[in-house]
Amino acid sequence: MLESKRVLVVVAPFYRDIADMLTQGCVDRLVEAEVEATVTEVPGALELPIAIRLADEMEGYDGYVALGCVIRGETSHYDTVSNESARGIMELGIGAGLAIGNGILTVENMEQAQVRADPLQKNKGADAADACIALMKMINSETAQANRPSSFLPDSEHIQIADGDSDTRHV
Repeated sequence: MLESKRVLVVVAPFYRDIADMLTQGCVDRLVEAEVEATVTEVPGALELPIAIRLADEMEGYDGYVALGCVIRGETSHYDTVSNESARGIMELGIGAGLAIGNGILTVENMEQAQVRADPLQKNKGADAADACIALMKMINSETAQANRPSSFLPDSEHIQIADGDSDTRHV
């Protein structure tokens, strides 16, 4: 359980039925965790990272969930959309330290999408909410902050190399 946390769920509804199932699974899980959820839509998966970045700059939510579906077609557009939306989300998570649950399905066909989105089957919307909640806990954990080392370097004057033999170097 998290105290007074707000999550923005950003949905790309290109495949409306799939997006609705993902959203249902996600929001149900957030409500279950007593997290306040706000849902907004963008045109497509490529816009998801952009919307998250703008929302973070303007509103500063505690976490974000990106939901959508990309189904392989006859052209390379699938690869571009899948890769670039994932890259954008990873950059925000790593670069800006945002708690983002990635619920963008990348599938071969509509049947795969339906199984993964359906809250009564694989429920990937809930999985994305779980990821966001876990990341928010990590980011906001007082224990994690207190245990963070003050330096990247080890406390010891020695650095042990490999299997512990006499390959110890003095710093």
